[in-house]
Amino acid sequence: MTTEARALRTPAATQARSRARLLFLLCTVLPVAPAMAAPEPAPVEPEPLAPATILEVPAPVPQAVPATAAVPAVAAAPQAGGLRGKADAAASATLAVLLPHLSRNDGMLLDRSANFAGDVNRLLNQEGEQAGGKLEQVVKAAMGLLGTPYRWGGSGPDGFDCSGLVSYVFRNALGIELPRASRDMATRSDGKLIRSRDELNPGDLVFFGARGRINHVGIYVGSGQFLHAPSRGKDVRVDSLASGYWGSRFVQARRVEI
Repeated sequence: MTTEARALRTPAATQARSRARLLFLLCTVLPVAPAMAAPEPAPVEPEPLAPATILEVPAPVPQAVPATAAVPAVAAAPQAGGLRGKADAAASATLAVLLPHLSRNDGMLLDRSANFAGDVNRLLNQEGEQAGGKLEQVVKAAMGLLGTPYRWGGSGPDGFDCSGLVSYVFRNALGIELPRASRDMATRSDGKLIRSRDELNPGDLVFFGARGRINHVGIYVGSGQFLHAPSRGKDVRVDSLASGYWGSRFVQARRVEI
């Protein structure tokens, strides 16, 4: 390298070194400027909620329900008074109680029960309205116990044996106390003895047995039918006096003095 070239290069190199020293001094002597903090985000305020709107649901308008067809009554309630009216009322009450307990094979029983009004009419004519009305109460009270289970020794509404049923009916319908056993009821001296079935009136006590010994009792309800508590496993029901098991074992009847 020539002396002239070296002379030209020296001032340029010197200037470069001077700038480097100056920059170094600036970096070491002057404090480092703190980094600018990022601006904090403005607090977000939740938007006010719109007030809840209470929807008023209109009450359902009741729909008119079409009237169902009226179930025909078993028998129309008589409006006229007198003996015939009472007889018809008794027949209506008897049928209304009997119907729920009749099976498909009880058509004959239903037909005979429809003739009950005639028996009550005859009873009212023979005994007078007062006595006839009391015996009618006995029959209605007895019919109200149809379907009650048999219970040996039972004398309450939850279960009956034959004499317990009869005693319960007369006690609650008329306030009359009867002997507890059927054989004692049959020998009761204050009741009229009836041996012929043709003379029976509703409310009479009917007795059954074998060889003259009484072992069962029921209440005559008219039209050759009687109500009783038969035996274990069976409910209070109505059976016929005309034939069959009970017809062949009928012994006698008694009319309770009222």
